[in-house]
Amino acid sequence: MKLSLISWNLAGMRAAVKKGLFDFVKKDNADIYCFQEVKARPEQVPLIECPPEYHKFWNPAVKAGYSGVATFTKLEPKSVIIGDRDNDWDDEGRVIITKFDEFTLLNVYFPNGQRDLGRLDFKMKFYDYFLNYIDDLRDRGEKVIFCGDVNTAHTEIDLARPKDNIKTSGFLPVERAWMDKLVAHGWVDTYRFLNADKVEYSWWSQRSGARPRNIGWRIDYFFVDAALKSKIKKAFILPEVYGSDHCPVGVEVSF
Repeated sequence: MKLSLISWNLAGMRAAVKKGLFDFVKKDNADIYCFQEVKARPEQVPLIECPPEYHKFWNPAVKAGYSGVATFTKLEPKSVIIGDRDNDWDDEGRVIITKFDEFTLLNVYFPNGQRDLGRLDFKMKFYDYFLNYIDDLRDRGEKVIFCGDVNTAHTEIDLARPKDNIKTSGFLPVERAWMDKLVAHGWVDTYRFLNADKVEYSWWSQRSGARPRNIGWRIDYFFVDAALKSKIKKAFILPEVYGSDHCPVGVEVSF
């Protein structure tokens, strides 16, 4: 079974729909879409424009117009977990877990530390809890894939101006150290696994014309357990696709 999976931070699904989101979905025709920062509830989106073959799952934030994730999948999951009722980030709509026969997929919108670092502690708390959570899933025998906007560029190759951003959330030493820890725990960055030296980005600031000049960051990822490396056939970024300040990233897997 071959599957195509796409992850995309939409920076608002309603705005993305007006910019052609569902036209992209119809043309791209991936098996699963994981959207982050949807900033909407399903009743606020013209879903009639979306191809009907997708099962749609939502975890909107309690706060209107903020955060939220949605997973659209042609494959019907055997179970779905919306958020985590035991944690203080659940109100922010950050996680959807869809479980299939061959794998468990986590669609995640990781917190932003903010320019003033005001949410850095919150972000790191989320990071640590999440790593423990996926390690536990793997220990229980689940084949885990997670994707989304991680909000950190791992190494210098993953952003255009590393030296200028060493004190910026998204490239702080403490954030990058967590990414190192993630990899040390046996989680594989699929894009870097198959594209060791390739320079592409998935997010560009909306200031100063960063995207036309390709002054960007790679902060959107698909990770898999090391045991699934052989299942990853392609890992890619689609910088030519507009509709958000992020672009889609994806993988093709074979089970």
